[in-house]
Amino acid sequence: MAAPLVTIVCLCYNHATFIREAVESVIHQSYKNTQIILIDDASKDGSADEIQKLENQYPFLEIVLLPANLGNCKAFNIAFKLAKGKYIIDFATDDIMMFDRVEKQVHCFENLDHTFGVVFTDAVYVDVNGTVLRNHFEYLFSKGLLSKIPSGNVYQSVLSQYFIASPTMMIRKSVLDELDGYDENLSYEDFDFWVRSSSNYKYAFLNEKLTKIRRKHKSLSSGWYQPGDTQLYSTYLVCKKAQAINRTKEDTLALTKRARYELRQSFLSQNFNESKLFFQLLKDLQQLRWLDYVILNLSKLNLPMSYIRTWYHRIRYDA
Repeated sequence: MAAPLVTIVCLCYNHATFIREAVESVIHQSYKNTQIILIDDASKDGSADEIQKLENQYPFLEIVLLPANLGNCKAFNIAFKLAKGKYIIDFATDDIMMFDRVEKQVHCFENLDHTFGVVFTDAVYVDVNGTVLRNHFEYLFSKGLLSKIPSGNVYQSVLSQYFIASPTMMIRKSVLDELDGYDENLSYEDFDFWVRSSSNYKYAFLNEKLTKIRRKHKSLSSGWYQPGDTQLYSTYLVCKKAQAINRTKEDTLALTKRARYELRQSFLSQNFNESKLFFQLLKDLQQLRWLDYVILNLSKLNLPMSYIRTWYHRIRYDA
């Protein structure tokens, strides 16, 4: 049986420092039947010059240079329209693939039935110099953020908690076809993709560290919820989608857990409009508690809470 084609979408935005290492980690995979699409989302740091060098050296690369910055969702969808593979990898050009990542994920996928839409793996986080910071699942376990790694029917799990390192995913192309790619109305893609895809497809976990994920800051709390965070509204929109998808009481409880968490984080990060939206969602779900009312009323006071949240998270999650 012929090896299935894998399309790897390499998405670049201001990754000039890292792009060669990232793209060459894709090119030199042990698995050779790949289509590599390198798309630059109007970088401002000289990434286009590095892409030109790569194109000269590796003419089989499919290059797309966007004239204006569109964001991850729209940029990925443009590249996705060119995809021919049975499987898709959405790959940022500041990350690094292990030599046998594609081979191992394809082997895993080919031994699963059509009900599986995603294979995800463990990962290693590295800093800008490539120094190892932490292992993905080891960290989640050590902080009490996860007790076991969900697999199979993961819909309730992706609703209620974070556990998948999205750069590790290999996706069956037919799943993305069915979803019409990423939702371009959102400011980020992974939570929405997890919710919409896992409602119809199973996820398989391959217990290997096959990707190095670049972190610009050693602190895990940096880059999380900040005042004016536009991603929070996107999270709310995804939760509303989940409300329409939910079928069981357990689904509703999973969404409730997420909505209550986002209510709390919206308040603590001074995103008070979003805290009101998540309160309303809990009300719609008929899951309000007395503390939710307290948070809502405190949100109306516009208290400077973000420094408290930052302090707590540095102690709780970065120690």
